[in-house]
Amino acid sequence: MSFLGAILPAWRYHLEESFPEIGNYFLSLNLGFLLSAGVAHVLLTRRGAKFVLVFANCVACGGFLFLAVASPPAPAAWRLAGLLWIGASAGLLNTGMFQVISPLYQRDRAATTNLAGVLFGLGCALTALLVAGTYYVYTVPSILILVALIPGFAAGLYAKSRFPRTPVLHSFAVSRIWRDFQNPGAVLFSLLLFFQFGNEWSIAGWLPLFLIRRLGISPEASLLMLALYWAALLVGRIISQSVMKRMSHWSLLVGSILSALLGTIVLAFTNNRFGAVMGVLFVGAGFASIYPLVVMRIGHRFPEYHPGVFNGLFSVAVTGGLLAPWSLGFLAQAWGIQAVMMVPLLGTCMVFVLMLLIRLEAKLSGLAEIKAGGV
Repeated sequence: MSFLGAILPAWRYHLEESFPEIGNYFLSLNLGFLLSAGVAHVLLTRRGAKFVLVFANCVACGGFLFLAVASPPAPAAWRLAGLLWIGASAGLLNTGMFQVISPLYQRDRAATTNLAGVLFGLGCALTALLVAGTYYVYTVPSILILVALIPGFAAGLYAKSRFPRTPVLHSFAVSRIWRDFQNPGAVLFSLLLFFQFGNEWSIAGWLPLFLIRRLGISPEASLLMLALYWAALLVGRIISQSVMKRMSHWSLLVGSILSALLGTIVLAFTNNRFGAVMGVLFVGAGFASIYPLVVMRIGHRFPEYHPGVFNGLFSVAVTGGLLAPWSLGFLAQAWGIQAVMMVPLLGTCMVFVLMLLIRLEAKLSGLAEIKAGGV
């Protein structure tokens, strides 16, 4: 999911102002992710989670190999098709993973969610480091072939693994879905995830190009900055798990929002590498604790939700995470590369407003339950 932000400098987009074209890459990735939902449901019901996981990784391997062939100077339309392909593999893998972790999730929601988040962040950081470490060593097709080996290995690993047969938790009655989304809390949580992932992936998708064009640093250094951003998110989320037990959640949220706002402002106006490092660290630290706080709230407010529903919420979040970088392509074309920081800046303010609304809705729901109990 994170490779696109890392591969753009290797595709030499830092040398030309094709910002809308870059934005369309993120849109294609998102369309593939969403369009795979129906196929994933059919395969999961008929063939089981193991087949879905193996198939998804085979599709991802083939997609990266196709992108190796479709790298510049091939037409951009080829890369759009390859990214649609990659997005579809991510959607299939997402559905299969949520099904497989169901038994673990039912035993310990917090530990399963936190572990998944940590491993996801670790994978994103390693992807940036992989491209940075091979940037001046291998050609772009060679780098993509190397990336393709990872899902290829995973497909073989899953093919040899045994998974417990569990009932498919992906499908719901239409009445159940409608009832869930009539709950204002569920709608607010979905919107919050939509904007928060949009903030995180706006930085992740555009940070290398922004730093190269803004500060004139090398592509390798910009990719190391991207790895630093993912590392800050990863370490911050690990630390936030212990901090949340000792600190007021509301105070932690306010501190996180202020840190994220400060980081985006520093990145928008810095003219040196030290300022860029500090901005990346502030943004990463600020974004780090927001997702765990949201997950904790979801678990407490909606304990009956199982991974099938979280799969839907995560899909909404990923859509926000990829539509935001898409919109940045057109903003950057109109107003320059500094506009890249506008979306995470405004999005962070929106997350704060949504958290206020969630807190208000929780209090109103609690009062309603007390009154109902009194009656």
